[in-house]
Amino acid sequence: MDGRPVVESSRRFLARATLLSAALSMAGALLGLGRDQTLAHLFGAGADTDAFLVAWTVPEMASTLLIEDGMAFVLVPAFSVALARRARGVGGPDPVHALVAATLPRLCLALAGTAAVLAAGAPLLVCVLAPGLPDPALAVSCTRLTATCVLSFGLAGYCGAALRAHGSYLAPGAIYIAYNAAIITTMFALTEHWGVRSAALGVALGGFLMATLLAPPLWRRITGRQHGRSVGAGVYDGGGGRLPAPPAGVLAAGQPGLSVDTATHDGNSDRRPRPGAELPDAGQPRPPANAATHDGNSDRRPRPGAQLPTTGQPHPPATATTHHERNGPPPAPAAQLPPPERRLALGLVCAVLLFALCRQSQVLIERYFASGLPAGAISHLNYAQKIAQLPMSLALMVCVVTFPVVARAIAEGDTRRARDRVERDLVLTACLVLFGAAVVVACAPQIVQLLFQRGAFTAQDTATTAAVMRVYAAGLLGHTLVGALVMSYFSAARTTWYPLGAMVVGAFTTVALSAWAVQPWGARGIAAANAAGITVTALLLLHGLGPRTVPVRVRRVVAALARPVCAAGCATGAGLAGAGLFTSPALSVAVGCACVAAVFLLLALVLDAAGARSLLAPVTHSVHRSVHRPVTRKLRHGR
Repeated sequence: MDGRPVVESSRRFLARATLLSAALSMAGALLGLGRDQTLAHLFGAGADTDAFLVAWTVPEMASTLLIEDGMAFVLVPAFSVALARRARGVGGPDPVHALVAATLPRLCLALAGTAAVLAAGAPLLVCVLAPGLPDPALAVSCTRLTATCVLSFGLAGYCGAALRAHGSYLAPGAIYIAYNAAIITTMFALTEHWGVRSAALGVALGGFLMATLLAPPLWRRITGRQHGRSVGAGVYDGGGGRLPAPPAGVLAAGQPGLSVDTATHDGNSDRRPRPGAELPDAGQPRPPANAATHDGNSDRRPRPGAQLPTTGQPHPPATATTHHERNGPPPAPAAQLPPPERRLALGLVCAVLLFALCRQSQVLIERYFASGLPAGAISHLNYAQKIAQLPMSLALMVCVVTFPVVARAIAEGDTRRARDRVERDLVLTACLVLFGAAVVVACAPQIVQLLFQRGAFTAQDTATTAAVMRVYAAGLLGHTLVGALVMSYFSAARTTWYPLGAMVVGAFTTVALSAWAVQPWGARGIAAANAAGITVTALLLLHGLGPRTVPVRVRRVVAALARPVCAAGCATGAGLAGAGLFTSPALSVAVGCACVAAVFLLLALVLDAAGARSLLAPVTHSVHRSVHRPVTRKLRHGR
């Protein structure tokens, strides 16, 4: 059967999902900028904002652990396997329902307990995070409000991961729009009476708004029925549709001994040969011609032309292998898994969460060292980081969309498709983030002035934030590669500790360099240490790719990454020259962005970065045809 229509459908779906996710992410990021602008306008960059930003550490950690990295790395592969088992007609309870019943109640209890512990231990937490803070009492009260986001973010992350595994991206992409809108509204409404605590209350309200937004669509996906089939019961192919069962012999991930026959389940307990299915190899046991087929409901129906046994005749001879003989016993339910399987699942969860926690420790390290600097240093680092990381957030939308596709390919045993997808994603995300980094470096003072310099945010705050932001930009490629590479490590749903080890090495690098650079260079030294530490982690993760992960061809990827790096370096110089021609910040940003875009795109075409020539080929072909068609068209003459 020709697979080209399926491939084209998959590509169109991924393009639409990426565009939708990028648009929603951009809207959420713009509202995030509005949130930071509101904070800067109302409170500036001083002791109050430093106190709130220490409490802001809790939602930052929670979003990384429970929404963006940790929960997604565990649950997207788990739901992908459950959906694949459901599509294959595995006997027993519905795999998706069983997964939800086994995980969601326990998760809610653990999250609620953690939130209560954080609220009770807020004074100790503030003392550990920022020992040099001038007003710890304000930070403690803000932390007790933001501690509630552990529960709300956990529920939002669970629902979002499950929806993405089902191929739904609209609601998960919109959560940060609701979250930031709630914070902005609460700050404007309650600032006069609550001060900076209004921002912390907005965090608490926004978190529960996110969970409320995601719960109904997930409930409909899990419980809805269409023509007797559960919604999402088919195999998600990445193309927005449902495919038949994988080819013969493909094992369900995590289910050794369960293979798929050359027949496919049609949802009505009937088995029919799939068109084009491969027959068993020579030498493998086959059922004889008179063997009856199993329909999945423990009754037997004869094949057309098969001899029916008469009364008293024995059942098919011993040479006819049964379903369990060929495929092994059915998989045990989750509650009956042997202890090694349970340890493996626990090991995977621990590896993912510890990696995400260690990755987010970069922020903890920054605020620990910045708390000993003059008031406002934590705020300058925060504002610079929020702007500088916008290109990274948008670039990683590509991986957010394709991660379920990679996980499903691994679950179906198609490592080649997973490898090609990961390699394309690495180069594409690198191109996107390097373009953004060139704009950030070229136009940093003008961007900060345009966004923040009003109200309590002074020109000195602008200069300091812009200087820190330019240093942060040096680590954007490292941050993006870490976010993209770690998905290939955890997409197979196997326990691996290598990403955690690489992240620990990067964190120790950040600590050592921060301790050395904080006194002579202040906040800029801390930002440089952050960039160096995350770059070390990215290099280690790239080096460690091998057979136990997605088998990415590392040398080929490194050679492909060198092209956009060269293009970004040249584009940054052009942007600096263009932005310095004007005094108006808006005009400087516009000209600087235009110069960066022109040089970067030109060099991307010349160097063929991320396959730019092949992407542009259809456009140039269409333009060529539209230009030459009027000249070459045969004219009609009336008689």
